[in-house]
Amino acid sequence: MRVVVVGATGNVGTSTVSALAADPEVTSIVGLARRIPDWSPDKTTWRSVDVSTGDLDTHLAGADAVVHLAWLFQPTRDPVTTWRSNVLGSIRVFEAAARQKVPALVYSSSVGAYSPGPKNRPVGEDWPTDGWPGAAYGREKAYVERVLDIFERDHPGIRVVRMRPGFVFKREAATEQRRLFGGPFIPQRLVRPGLIPFVPDNPGLRFQAVHGEDAGEAFRLAVTRPVSGAFNLAAEPVVEPSTLAGLLGARLLPVPDWVLRGTAAAAWYARLIPASPALVDMVLKMPVMDVTRARAELGWQPRHTAVDALRELFEGLRGVEGMATPPLSPETGGPARTGELSTGVGKRP
Repeated sequence: MRVVVVGATGNVGTSTVSALAADPEVTSIVGLARRIPDWSPDKTTWRSVDVSTGDLDTHLAGADAVVHLAWLFQPTRDPVTTWRSNVLGSIRVFEAAARQKVPALVYSSSVGAYSPGPKNRPVGEDWPTDGWPGAAYGREKAYVERVLDIFERDHPGIRVVRMRPGFVFKREAATEQRRLFGGPFIPQRLVRPGLIPFVPDNPGLRFQAVHGEDAGEAFRLAVTRPVSGAFNLAAEPVVEPSTLAGLLGARLLPVPDWVLRGTAAAAWYARLIPASPALVDMVLKMPVMDVTRARAELGWQPRHTAVDALRELFEGLRGVEGMATPPLSPETGGPARTGELSTGVGKRP
């Protein structure tokens, strides 16, 4: 198999490339990214392309499967830029795959594509995917789901798989996630047990996580097995505020929704963090997912628990860890995080 991975240098991309490289059925991998990495996994050739403007047909020609992972989380202060890359860029990838008659398309959607739902019972893949309209991330993920509805109708000969993971964590992605969501003022090495005084205790702060390696394995299975449709991806257990408090050695402090939103909004408007306060609303409203289908039809069995994934995130933060790819490298933020500050904390990617 020849597999093209679009957005191959990020959190999920590096894990997917690693999983594919270890599969004897996969003979070659083409990794597409805006910036060529120093990382050299087996069977992989790197090519530079921007999904919103570049020539995709050349790179997708002759592929047996395309995995589309490319996604801009920043700039949150310029939603036109993220829409152009995430939505219009995704459409360009899908159209190129159709023109090149690629047999299989695997797209990374998200739990963020789901409409608000229950926290006390899991929902299946048939739960509505209208997102949370207040957050650009939810709007964009939901819109691409509608694009795929039409794509599947118009191209019945292409096998389409939609992967909907929860939060994806691994040690090597910790610095990138701090940079994208926490910003340059987070004292990374101080994220350790005993130094964080409390964790907000709010019933809406129930969410699901999966380790990056397990997410990569799920994408490999979606490429190599004759499956189609949507698959929820998450490991056990569902993460509660008490889970975070236990990992951080912190106490629980009841915090209502309006305080969480207000605190995030104040920090965002003061340009202290790059993550939009609308993301807080989205997390509070997103449902808990049922992952039965992924286990039964993909044969997917995560090797790490959600607690393992979170523990690696915190360890990666303390160790300022990363990988030799531009999105994951600790050097991307510049010396003393000057590069992050120069981008306006959420104003530019």
